[in-house]
Amino acid sequence: MSITREQSTQKPFEIRQLIVPISAILIAAYFLAPIIWQVLTSFKVNADISAIPNVYIPKRITFEHYVSLFRRRPFGLYILNSAFVSITSTLLCLAVGAPAAYALARLKLWGDRIILATITIVTLFPAVLLFLGLLEIVKALNLGNNYLALIIPYTAINLPLTILVMRSFFQQLPKDLEDAAKVDGYNTVQMLWQIVLPMTFPALVTTGILTFISAWNEFIFALTFMTRESLKTIPVATAQLSGVSVFEIPYGPIAAATILGTLPLIFLVLMFQRRIVQGLTAGAVKG
Repeated sequence: MSITREQSTQKPFEIRQLIVPISAILIAAYFLAPIIWQVLTSFKVNADISAIPNVYIPKRITFEHYVSLFRRRPFGLYILNSAFVSITSTLLCLAVGAPAAYALARLKLWGDRIILATITIVTLFPAVLLFLGLLEIVKALNLGNNYLALIIPYTAINLPLTILVMRSFFQQLPKDLEDAAKVDGYNTVQMLWQIVLPMTFPALVTTGILTFISAWNEFIFALTFMTRESLKTIPVATAQLSGVSVFEIPYGPIAAATILGTLPLIFLVLMFQRRIVQGLTAGAVKG
């Protein structure tokens, strides 16, 4: 009798229980397929890369494509160039954008709505529309083949987004903490540096990573403003990889360069994954 009761209490199997996990697996496979293909291509020998039909799972693995990147060209220098430009522009964006966002969020400025509307409109402009104007400025200031030719535009392009994101976080902070800090004798700079910014650290990490990724992957400005080989960045160096002959496309080295250029971004996101989630969730809810 007890056995029949236990059987009757068991819920019948429903196909709907499999919809969510199967959908998650299919979506993950869809987005990861190009990345996996690039990784596999970077380890294939040339015969498997050009084989027909395609060799999906290589039986022969080689590291020659990675070695050739550093043997034929100074690929390590390209990585350092991209890192220096991206880190510098990110720090400048946060250093300028955070105080500006705090001023828009807390101070009663004349024309603050006009300023905010202007910043919002600027974020809608594609960076390529600014190309010709920036090219004339770079020529006039003789900034060609100079890191400033990339750092200044990257900072200016990413600054509006940094201000908008940080402003939304500053608006959610309770003003009681700032009032208490003023009673304790803190001025505006001390209050921003010692109290407000530590509380918005997830927002700083989130906006900083977005700015870093944008600067790291930028191509058009780096291609035009940096013609010297020793100053090129990873996207430009990857696009200019050539084969032994004019008619050969080096798929293996290109795949290897793509993987090497993506690894720092993956490590950065994984390192600050928890902070990024905190920043995104905190920015989506008003307390």
